[in-house]
Amino acid sequence: MEHYEEFKTKVYQMTTIDLSAYKEKQMKRRIDSLVTRNKCDSYDAYVKLLTSDKKVFDEFVNFLTINVSEFYRNPDQWELLDKTFFPELISRFGNNLKIWSAACSTGDEPYSLVMALSRHLPLSNIRIMATDIDKQVLAQAKAGLYSEKSIANVPDDLKRKFFTQVGQSYQISEEVKRCVTFKEGNLLKDAYPKDCHLIVCRNVLIYFTDEAKNDIYAKFNAALAKEGLLFIGSTEQVMGYRDLGYSRRTPFFYQKAQ
Repeated sequence: MEHYEEFKTKVYQMTTIDLSAYKEKQMKRRIDSLVTRNKCDSYDAYVKLLTSDKKVFDEFVNFLTINVSEFYRNPDQWELLDKTFFPELISRFGNNLKIWSAACSTGDEPYSLVMALSRHLPLSNIRIMATDIDKQVLAQAKAGLYSEKSIANVPDDLKRKFFTQVGQSYQISEEVKRCVTFKEGNLLKDAYPKDCHLIVCRNVLIYFTDEAKNDIYAKFNAALAKEGLLFIGSTEQVMGYRDLGYSRRTPFFYQKAQ
């Protein structure tokens, strides 16, 4: 299909999602399949459908923001967070840590952070800020209902303590929910919070161009308190991390330089 550049401009006007920041081949393939699925023969026809049908528009945004999430994804990294980095952060910054779960998807990650941190602090001390660009996944996150597969890696004691089975699904407890504030946020254009002690952004930036990644990692660095930590996904690495103001603690944990 032609006119993809024009389509990207129209999408930005409608959603403020900048498709130029994503790897083009991969994103165009995803979009083309969605255009075809909606029986449109051109980008123009699809744009008209997006502006006239809210359900199709919401589906489009949901499709663009790639949501593959699960609790305690890569458990060994969460164990490191539990055994090494949480105690270190509490020792350095005190009991009221400022934590941001960026691109939080359906809430698995911020809720995992609450449960993991509950081994170290009372829930009344735990506050997680969680943002995502996609309204639909934020609604799912607030509902807090998950499949058995999604919670498979949650440690058994925390599963028993914080989940209730509802039919084939599992509902996370209200006391965990109360620790998380969800809101819309676009990593490419919105302002970042300041003085974070921990920023968690995992398995999201793999879909972005190198230029967009570097820009986001630099902005994460500016958003961290001195010696604050960035926790990234197992498929990611911060290239040129020293130039961006980090030291590397492990392959997936980067610390803001003093």
